[in-house]
Amino acid sequence: MNILAEKVSIIKGVGKKHEDRLLKLNIRSVGDLISFYPRRLEDRRLVKKISNLADGETVCVNAAVSSPVSERKVRPGCTVYTVSVRDDSGILKLTFFNNRYLKTLLLLGQRYTFYGKAEICCGKRQMCAPEFERESENTLTKRILPVYPLTAGITQRFLVGIIAAALRIARECLCEFLPQEITAEYSLCDRLYAIENIHFPQDETAFEIARRRLAFEELFMLTIGLRSIKKRLSKGVGARFSDTDYSALPLPFTLTEAQKRTVDEIIHDLTCGIPMNRLVQGDVGSGKTAVAAIALYLASKNGFQGALMAPTEILAVQHFHSLTQLGLNAKLLVGSMSQKAKAQLIESLKSGETDIVVGTHALIEESVEFKNLAFIATDEQHRFGVRQRAALVSKGTAPHTLVMTATPIPRTMALIIYGDLDVSVIDTLPPGRQKVDTFCVNESYRNRVYEFIERECAAGHGCYIICPMVDENDELDLKAVTSYAHRLEKDIFPQLKVGLIHGKLKPKEKDACMEAFINGEIQVLVSTTVIEVGVNVPSATLMIVENAERFGLSQLHQLRGRVGRGSAKSYCILFCENPSGDVKERMEIMTKTNDGFAISQKDLEIRGPGEFFGKRQHGLPDLKLSPFLSDMSLLKEVAQASDLILESDPLLEQENHLPLKRTVTALFDASPEIMA
Repeated sequence: MNILAEKVSIIKGVGKKHEDRLLKLNIRSVGDLISFYPRRLEDRRLVKKISNLADGETVCVNAAVSSPVSERKVRPGCTVYTVSVRDDSGILKLTFFNNRYLKTLLLLGQRYTFYGKAEICCGKRQMCAPEFERESENTLTKRILPVYPLTAGITQRFLVGIIAAALRIARECLCEFLPQEITAEYSLCDRLYAIENIHFPQDETAFEIARRRLAFEELFMLTIGLRSIKKRLSKGVGARFSDTDYSALPLPFTLTEAQKRTVDEIIHDLTCGIPMNRLVQGDVGSGKTAVAAIALYLASKNGFQGALMAPTEILAVQHFHSLTQLGLNAKLLVGSMSQKAKAQLIESLKSGETDIVVGTHALIEESVEFKNLAFIATDEQHRFGVRQRAALVSKGTAPHTLVMTATPIPRTMALIIYGDLDVSVIDTLPPGRQKVDTFCVNESYRNRVYEFIERECAAGHGCYIICPMVDENDELDLKAVTSYAHRLEKDIFPQLKVGLIHGKLKPKEKDACMEAFINGEIQVLVSTTVIEVGVNVPSATLMIVENAERFGLSQLHQLRGRVGRGSAKSYCILFCENPSGDVKERMEIMTKTNDGFAISQKDLEIRGPGEFFGKRQHGLPDLKLSPFLSDMSLLKEVAQASDLILESDPLLEQENHLPLKRTVTALFDASPEIMA
């Protein structure tokens, strides 16, 4: 019996209610529980006498309960419990809220260890809601304690207890599967030691050793799996393009050296007979779409069909217009089309009459068939999951695929995340692209900013105003597009035309508003981040972001990229009240640099790589220790280790590699759509 696969409810103390609550943390099995790693350590080893407690310090105190627990209801739903404890140096008053079991948990005369933040008020020492346990125990106190993410009804005490129980019953199943040559070469500890010390570390050093091993393990398995997929895909036979001359394509600009390099890499893939699987990453406005247009042109020129999938109708329409302006015989397939028009286009794709199609998710509908689909481009690929990409690929016979992202990622990291893809980088901007001056301001600048908006609009330019929410929320003091747009139009800019876009609008309404903004019929466009990606409005020179602290660095950079696309000077103004900590650092970076790769690296360091891994979405195994992706040295080691194994044993058939093969296969079998 594989105890790791058993439901978490086999652990004593986990009833139906706890099982449902644990499900919110994605804990279903004993294995899930054991691999539910803590996010940080908390050192609870410092123990002090009550008389030595300093105001504001968080420590442990050993003391005996010296008074009965008193109860006082202060309002409906809020009951305060107080109790005094003492050691040989003094008295400490403890306060708890809504803990009706306290009278049975803290017994008069019994000694306990309390861990909490000390406060001194009028010379008296107190703690509010400290954690506690009997003095003889050290499960939650007097030790280094891992701190886990929680959900309602699940406490640290409960998690620590059931994880300890899970380790006791599953210890024999936690076998080593990394090859000995890898653990030796990269100084990795034993797997059982790692799991025990990630949850119950002997000290900080043991915890870091454990965490490094488990992070390496996760990334290594992901890399091995993705590179195996890449090898499998490369065994197919892709359409071979014989004519690669694109000089007749009337591009309105000269390609940059980075674009030329990327086009050369794509042409090499299109002519070698092996299906291309390539990622093109580049900063906002670096010219990725032009590269895709050249590939679509070559597909048509060689007698094949090509498809470009975009995440929104607005962006799909923009791409469609760009391709038709280049003289390509492109058609548009989106969800808002009439059934008659859609049926006619689907028929023309099936017959081969239409050779280039631009669309949204509508392209992957079951009714859509192609005669000879040989090339697929996916724009802003992070908006699509692996399943959606695979659904479009399945409509051709081993078609060449190109995925594009405007979120620059450090190359070493990209090679890990996109291990199933070759990576091209467009790292220079076309000549003439404007540097966008960026400022972070508070409410005291509000009227000056409004005056600036009026001046820009009077000069014939457009202004975006981005809000974090669609509707007002009483609990959050945030700008909302609906009410804010109404106030701007009625009270602030009665002389200007104000438009409104958000995700709840129907596609036709969004398209009509965007078209009016592009044509200058709307001067101020109030929007959520629905306009974050791709849309090109050369006349827009001003980007205002309300509540900028609500956005990550990469997202702010994407928003800023909507302006500076014409010849006029452009600006980005970030409204943020009294930024501090991470928020202050983000705002400072935005005002100092326009380099998307530098911003991406900083975002990785500040917030971890959740953004990047979220962008791979559906179909990939979870990474529980992905914050280690900010450690570039670890990433390089993982890449080297993967090469070391796969070069000597591509199919993992050697006996000492079979445990690794079984583990990787099991991991990716949970995502059959990417293993198919």
